[in-house]
Parts: sequence; structure tokens; C-alpha cells
Amino acid sequence: MLSPRRALILFAAVVALAGTTLPAQAADIPAPGEIVMSPNITHVTNVPKPEALADIHTDMAFQGDYAYVGNYYGFSIYDIKNPKKTRLVSSLVCPGGQMDVSVYGNLLFGSVDSSRNNDSCASTSQPASVKESWEGMRIFDISDKANPRYIKSVETNCGSHTHTLVPDRRGDNVYVYVSSYSPSAAFPDCQPPHDLISIIKVPLRNPTAASVIATPNLFPDGGFGGVPGSYPNGKSATTGCHDITAYPEKGIAAGACMGDGILLDIRDPEQPKVTAQVRDETNFAFWHSATFNNSGTKVIFTDELGGGTRATCNEAIGPNRGANAYYDIVGGQLVFKGYFKIPRHQADTENCVAHNGSLIPVKGRDIMVQAWYQGGISVVDFTDSANAKEIAFFERGPDNTAPALSGGFWSAYYYNGYIYGSDFNLGLDVLKINDPRTNQANSVKSRLLNAQTQESYPDHGHGHGPGHGH
Repeated sequence: MLSPRRALILFAAVVALAGTTLPAQAADIPAPGEIVMSPNITHVTNVPKPEALADIHTDMAFQGDYAYVGNYYGFSIYDIKNPKKTRLVSSLVCPGGQMDVSVYGNLLFGSVDSSRNNDSCASTSQPASVKESWEGMRIFDISDKANPRYIKSVETNCGSHTHTLVPDRRGDNVYVYVSSYSPSAAFPDCQPPHDLISIIKVPLRNPTAASVIATPNLFPDGGFGGVPGSYPNGKSATTGCHDITAYPEKGIAAGACMGDGILLDIRDPEQPKVTAQVRDETNFAFWHSATFNNSGTKVIFTDELGGGTRATCNEAIGPNRGANAYYDIVGGQLVFKGYFKIPRHQADTENCVAHNGSLIPVKGRDIMVQAWYQGGISVVDFTDSANAKEIAFFERGPDNTAPALSGGFWSAYYYNGYIYGSDFNLGLDVLKINDPRTNQANSVKSRLLNAQTQESYPDHGHGHGPGHGH
């Protein structure tokens, strides 16, 4: 027999499939670890987190038949040639959070925003107030998937919370836009005001020559000054960017920069220029990430209200905070159209807020899969920017394998016919969506997916998709 909440979920999913939605309702919460999902989603497999990595899973990247999953203790490589039999190939222990990862050719890039006593994989924590402390970018050679090698470090101002790859048009170099924030007068290498990003140039024929070549100031006016107050009413001041998503073939990027959302012209990747800036002082507390639609005419910004460690998917917080905000790009400016937040209320022990996702490559429609921490994974059609609607979901009941407010999906990305979810504590989940609105995406084959480096998918719905040629 279905519990009342499972019955509600099943009914809601059926209604969603019929093209309408139910209002958000408080309902019974699934049992700890219990899986609930819409009928158009299948749970293919789960690969538990490797024992060698003692901390939480973070972000992901994909290349060929492999998935790369970051962890505060290093990263893992998975063979996904047969997604139903996804298997661990190797794990490299190299502590230093968050380990946001990207791949390009035989290189893996990892972000370290955790002050260390040196740049080695044997490093230990050391306060950023110590001048000799290190944080920044690590570069690994992944040509041998069973034995990845650490080959280069590059120190950056305030470390690297996230990063974005921007390949040059000639294929000689890849640029790394490093996002970091929260300076302090007590930190010798992270001084205020820190209105900048760091740009690392990596010569692909000699990656160990990688170095910082520029630190452009994106906010000469200082950016948003913030709104005083603690969670949930305070608003973050802009002291750097949290995340930047580039769309190199269109020469644009979008930045989620704490108190500001921005558009950039990156046609010259060494000299990005801010072309539009927007704020939401009513609902957004922390501009966290950005995603373009395929045509580059819309941007989805996320608000990480509570920093990912709060229960924001409840009736008290409401539908417009800790949510996605959809902006159309009109005349080069960002025009607000609407919000979206998952319609299922979560328990007060479940951290839940809008987090990382990617497009599902469907011709003529804008559809995105996205992680919501313990709110699970949601598939949303935002073709009508003002009326984004959920069309599929997957979630578990509260994660009782870890302390409260410290579980769920960090990222959820679509790659070659499957959805992959990186769960903090429970490992790598593989899902399959079967829906007339998305099935066309099964014929789009990609060779590379770095979610923060978007490439267009073909309008004809078959052939090589994002990342062809790399």
C-alpha cells in the first residue's frame, strides 16, 4: 500500500505528465533513504562512495566513457560505457575542498578553496592567515585512468571555490577562470575588496607551464553591498564570484557573484568584460550558479539561500527564495521572467536549495535537470521562462547516514542518455528518464561535458553533441 505522501507524489507526477501541476503542499516525508520518483524516471544503479575518500562527493565532469567525481578528499574516475554497470576505475586521495572538477584532453582540473600548509596531496589544513599557506588550482594527468598523476599547482587569490574552462579557438591553450570570494584583512593572499577573478593560461602542449596571466576587476563600483542580517533574511555582499558559466562558441559567459548576476563578453578570453548586471534584493540571498539555454537567449541563476546547509524547501521559506530565477537576454540586458522551486516540501532535517544542473538536449525546448541537495533531482521545462514546470523528479527520504542538514545531491547532469547524480554520502546514482518531451535527447551523443563550459547541441537531434572534437 502506498503511504499518503507516495500516493500524492504518484498522483502529482501523473498530473504533471498531463501538462498541469499541483500546488505545493506539505505532506508526509518519505522514510529515511526511501526512494520516491515520478513514473517517467527509472533508478538504474547506485555506486557507493569509495572507502578511500573519507569526505563528501562534490561536482562532476564527463569525457568519453568516463565520469569524474570530485570529493573533498580527492576525486574518482568511473567507467560509464555501460551505465547500468557503472564501475569505479580509480580514486586519487588529495585532500582540499571542494574539488570542483573539469576535464579537457588528458587533463583534470581541481579547485581547492581550503587553506593548506602546502600544495601537495599530503598537505594538511593551515589557516589562511599564515602567509605560506596554499590554495588554488591543481592539475592532473588522466591519460592513464587507473593511475592519474598530479602534475601542477597554481596558487590563486583567495583560492579556487569553483572554476570554468574556456578553450581558445585555435586549440593551443585552455583558460581557467577561477572564482573565489570572502576576503579578509587577516589573509595575506586574500585581501579585500577582491572584486576580481583569476585567469590561468594553460598551454596544452606544456601544461606544467600554467600560470595566472590576469586578475580582471569585474566590479569597479564594488558590487552589491549586501543586506545586514542572519539567515534567512540577510543578503550577501559581492566580494568575488561563486561561479561562472562560459559559452565560448557564442563569446559569452554568465557570472553568479554572491550579490550580483552578470553577463560577460569573453570573445577575448584573456580580457572578459561585464556587459550587463542585475540584482534581486527581494528574494536572492546568494547568487550561486548560472546556466544558459541552448540558444544563449536565457540564463537560469540559482540562489543558494543558507549555503546548502539549511532546510529551505519548506512552507516557511516559500517558493521564491532558495529557488531558480529565469532571465531572458533582451538587447544585451537581463530581464527577469520568473522563479521555480521544487513543489515537494522537505523535512526540517533536510538541507535543500537550488544547486547544480545541466541542459537536456531537446530540439526546440529548454529543459534542465538539476540537483536540490536532499530535495533530490528535478527535471524542469523552462521553455516559457515565466512558467517553468517540473516534469520529472527523483528523491530519497532524509539521509540518516550523516548528521542532519548534510546530505543529498550536489550535482545532477545529463550525459548521453542518462542522468548522473553526485550524492554527498551515498555515491553516484544513475537515472534514466523516459518521457516524450525528452526522449529525442537520447540520439544526441557527446564526447565531453563540463557543465560550466557550455557547448551547443545540434538542432537536428542526432550526431555529435557538446564537446565534439575534444
